[in-house]
Amino acid sequence: MSSTSGQQQFRYTQTPSKVLHLRNLPWECTEEELVELCKPFGKIVNTKCNVGANRNQAFVEFVDLNQAISMVSYYASSSEPAQVRGKTVYIQYSNRQEITNNKSTGDVAGNVLLVTIEGVQAGDVSIEVIHLVFSAFGFVHKIATFEKAAGFQALIQYSDAATASEARNALDGRSIPRYLLPEHVTSCHLRISFSAHTDLNIKFQSHRSRDYTNPYLPVNPSAIEGTVQPIVGPDGKKKEPESNVLLASIENMQYAVTVDVLHTVFSAFGTVQKIAIFEKNGGMQALIQYPDVTTAAVAKEALEGHCIYDGGYCKLHLTYSRHTDLNVKAHNDRSRDYTISDSGILSVPQAQGLPGVPTASWQSNPLAASVYGGNEFAAGAPLAIPNGQMPAWDPTSMPGGAYGATTSSYPAGQTYAPPPVSQFPSTAAVSQPMPPYGAPPNARPPATSSGQPAYYSS
Repeated sequence: MSSTSGQQQFRYTQTPSKVLHLRNLPWECTEEELVELCKPFGKIVNTKCNVGANRNQAFVEFVDLNQAISMVSYYASSSEPAQVRGKTVYIQYSNRQEITNNKSTGDVAGNVLLVTIEGVQAGDVSIEVIHLVFSAFGFVHKIATFEKAAGFQALIQYSDAATASEARNALDGRSIPRYLLPEHVTSCHLRISFSAHTDLNIKFQSHRSRDYTNPYLPVNPSAIEGTVQPIVGPDGKKKEPESNVLLASIENMQYAVTVDVLHTVFSAFGTVQKIAIFEKNGGMQALIQYPDVTTAAVAKEALEGHCIYDGGYCKLHLTYSRHTDLNVKAHNDRSRDYTISDSGILSVPQAQGLPGVPTASWQSNPLAASVYGGNEFAAGAPLAIPNGQMPAWDPTSMPGGAYGATTSSYPAGQTYAPPPVSQFPSTAAVSQPMPPYGAPPNARPPATSSGQPAYYSS
């Protein structure tokens, strides 16, 4: 790229300013290092170092606008990027025209601290441990934890700025005591700055947030679960806490997956109470709520890694959700509450062109038939659920003593192949309406048209 084209690129995409914004700097880059990088292009009149949660950004102000343009244009066209301590530094024009305060927001003392906990993941350091560490310097009013690009972070609110300053001076750059950390955490360092917040808005007590000044605040069940030490499996890895709500991520979406489709698949293992479908990170996900943890665990074990449609289409990846009771407000092809009687629900017809609910392969699954009564699809046969609960998982009742591949459970001589097209079926496809709400969850759905891809392949 020529110097002229590089200069035009920056001129047209950003308004030139004599203040430059530098990113990806080394930790606690000094003013001398910034001046050394920029002085070949002109006179530096002001700097602002260690900006941002990671303290890896800075601002540099030149005495003249043309000097700033010269630096941006040079590195835009140079094959050698700007570097400080061997790290590539990204340079762009700042939105500001001058640096008015040489102190960043993180350096202005306040009563709320922003703490970045390096070397850990969310859940490795509990909110109780954070409270224990920071309570050594004064009464902690509130704590809120969250995850950002900088990593696992926490906001800690004290009564006044003096107490917060004392805690910051004592703990910044230090590590949480080793005996308070899980065994798999080898290192943990605190990076602390002041937050612009003055009073945190905590809505309920949970494993992610606490208000120690309001004992009447509603308590989320996760606040109790968060006090329990993580469960470690035989391999030494931390096991995820179980829940009655499953989070399903669906890969290779060659066919539409609606609430009716998910209800048909997951009802083979127990009563499905609620379903919610949503988009996240460019993919499709769904929350499926069962009445108890045992039923959810059975469904997760049986369906993890399997495909809704034969041919590897719509592959399921299941984890436990932190939710325990979904708040489903709409009743359509994206969300449904099966605990509400059909008299109070306006039925929403299924969209044209979506594949009907396939029935063949998962219905003939001997696991679902043997473990869960009422899954034999006898005409009018009710689902036998003692006391409204699903029976316990019994590995001895499975064929061969282990969960067999689904393809082995197909009826002899019967094959299931997806339609020859890879896109959604045409509008000529038969739509499958949702079964009545009063019907047993494992009742046989109506037969589908021939050529429809079959459910539940391995």
